Amino acid sequence: MVLTLPKTAGRLTEQAPLAPLVWFKAGGAADYLFEPSDVADLARFLADLDPEIPVMGLGLGSNMIVRDGGVPGVVVRLGKAFAKVERVDATTLRCGGGASGILVSSTARDAGIAGVEFLRSIPGTVGGFVRMNGGAYGREVKDILVECDVVLRSGETRTLALEDLGYSYRHSELPEGAIVVSATFRGHEGDPAAIQAEMDRIAAEREASQPLRSRTGGSTFKNPVGHKAWQLIDEAGCRGLRLGDAQVSEKHCNFLLNLGSATSAEIEELGEEVRRRVKAQSGVTLEWEIQRVGRTN
Repeated sequence: MVLTLPKTAGRLTEQAPLAPLVWFKAGGAADYLFEPSDVADLARFLADLDPEIPVMGLGLGSNMIVRDGGVPGVVVRLGKAFAKVERVDATTLRCGGGASGILVSSTARDAGIAGVEFLRSIPGTVGGFVRMNGGAYGREVKDILVECDVVLRSGETRTLALEDLGYSYRHSELPEGAIVVSATFRGHEGDPAAIQAEMDRIAAEREASQPLRSRTGGSTFKNPVGHKAWQLIDEAGCRGLRLGDAQVSEKHCNFLLNLGSATSAEIEELGEEVRRRVKAQSGVTLEWEIQRVGRTN
């Protein structure tokens, strides 16, 4: 797909492979991968871009299946210029959209800000947390978000308050094609040593229960009301189920793995097979939590 694209001060790559950028290490290429130099560069680019061309943000690629046919249009990836975290006051942080959960939680610890430790356990960036209302260990982004700055698909820069995002479980009403460039999080004053102890507890619990050192996409399905997805999957006999090199994790049934050379189609089809078996066993329809994007071959 050859497009005429606006000039940029950032980096623009045609037919950019996305498999190296996502945790599953599978999938096709982006028509174009855009890494803007700063917010103004991103805003100008989107304002000048043909409005018919789709735009998608990409963080660490931890909770995503990129289909084998690749992603149409422009994929926006925020680099180091968007990865800064700054203390605003005794309980508040301003975080770039490209900052990782580990950086945010560590900066909060050093500043004596408690309540954001759970971000240590989410393998992604601020932009993804805000879009998906990321959460773990009883906390969600909606519990700490004050506001966020976004660049809309039109190129307009806008500040959105918490109530503007329409948060529900792992979902927001952030406009299609909008890129989160920063967010303001508020916790409460705490002791750095106690904050570190909580972060250590979370890290140890994740290490013990999740296949963190595998090619995976994190939690695959949302927890249905009144149920735990992993338990439904286990009861349906899917623990260890394989399709080619795609496998349901034996350590945590709500994680899918790429054991080596699985295609995105195999990973997604394995997930669909899990959904079929769970429906047949329990009557519950699992909903995907992992984003599935792009074209099938």
